[in-house]
Amino acid sequence: MPDKTVAVNRRARFEYAVEETLEAGIVLTGTEIKSIRAGRANLAEAYARIEHGEAWLIGAHIAPYEQGNRNNHEPTRTRKLLLHRDQIAELAGRTQAKGFTLVPLKLYIRDGMAKLELGIARGRKAYDKRRVIAERDALRELQRETRERVKL
Repeated sequence: MPDKTVAVNRRARFEYAVEETLEAGIVLTGTEIKSIRAGRANLAEAYARIEHGEAWLIGAHIAPYEQGNRNNHEPTRTRKLLLHRDQIAELAGRTQAKGFTLVPLKLYIRDGMAKLELGIARGRKAYDKRRVIAERDALRELQRETRERVKL
């Protein structure tokens, strides 16, 4: 059964050059997983951090569950990420290096469990972003040209 993608942080791939990705589980409450399954999550302002030997997802917005009661969750609460101890140690070392950060890229459901794709990324400068846009436009133009030649 394929993964069900719930939220994608499209801005992250533009703002950061992703060096490596890894999968992490998330500690959620009952109303949070129900809201995620309904597709009501957003990673736009989210980031991840290693603190005291634990990985945390900060700023991710999971909308309150509509059928929830007064025990509904806080939408932007800090959530613990589930990783192996050696993975956390490696991430802590890599993020201490100059310019690297942990960026949540995608939230999806695999085998009934919510998973987060984390990227170890380096921030891009403005000229790098312009180059990425130019490359994407050139590729799009090339595809348009080849499609028109095939039609002839």
